[in-house]
Parts: sequence; C-alpha cells; structure tokens
Amino acid sequence: MPRLISGASALTRTTGSILQVKYTQFTGTNQVTSSAYASTAVTDLTVNITPTTANSIIKIQAMVNGEWSTASGATESTWFFLRDTTKLSIAAASNRSVGILMGTSITYYLEDHDSSPEHASYSYFDSPNSTSQITYKVAFNNTYGATWSLNRTHGDSDSASYERGLSYISATEIAG
Repeated sequence: MPRLISGASALTRTTGSILQVKYTQFTGTNQVTSSAYASTAVTDLTVNITPTTANSIIKIQAMVNGEWSTASGATESTWFFLRDTTKLSIAAASNRSVGILMGTSITYYLEDHDSSPEHASYSYFDSPNSTSQITYKVAFNNTYGATWSLNRTHGDSDSASYERGLSYISATEIAG
C-alpha cells in the first residue's frame, strides 16, 4: 500500500522505480542523407520527456530498421543519441568516430545494398540533471556519407524481397 506523505506526492518514489515512459514508434518510411563525418539526426525518431526530479536517470532505447545506400555504410557508421543538441556517446578518441553502437547488424551479403535489411538497436543511461523538457533523437555518423533508408530497404521495389519494418525510440525516467 502506498504511503501518504503530507505536502508531497501521494506515492513514495524509491530509487530505481520507473516514473514514466515516453516513446515514438515510427511506421512510415523516409530517407536520411548524411555528409561524411557529420552527426545526422533521424528526425522521425524523436521523443520528449520532462523529468519529475533533477536526480532522475533517463534510459533511452532505440531500434532502427532500414538499409544503407552503400555497402560500407554498415561497417563505417556509429549510432548515438542527441539530448537536445548534445551528443551522447563515449568520449572523443582522437580522430576516431565515436558513438554508442558501432555499425549496423548486417543480414545480407555485403555487396547487396539494395534489398537486404539492416538494423541498429542500442540504449544509453543519461543523467540530465534537469526538470525541464528534454528532446532525445536517434542520430548517426557515417564515415563516407551515405543515405539511411528508414523502415525500408534502399531499393524499395514492390515485391516480397524488399522488406519494410518499423522503428522506435523510448525514454524511461528512473528514480535516482
């Protein structure tokens, strides 16, 4: 039974409890083009959350379906999140491309970059120290510049071997 506290919230919040979950599930298709070495946001995969306390932890998760326009896209990319405009990833490492996830899962013969799906699935624990609204976005960097076909294969012909899927981003507030 929840304990009542005078002058405070009706429920006691214990460390580690889930306070709220926000998500965006995108079922459409789109193409996102990047320049070489540029951080590129996937604007269809954005979620807003307003933490209830400043010491909360926000767990961000994403599962992104699609396919790169080039065969090197799967092995020459990093995936990360943006908190508003701040890149969330490991620290810079000299000239290396950094992120949370390196590359995408390849489900095909490497030279087929027209009709074989790929995906990226990753998560991150953020400590934004804020009670203001935060916007999280899925983002990537591709070494050579490429186009990510979101929720579809790059060729996208109308036949069974050109699959489609969905993608999502979620933000879960965890009591700190």
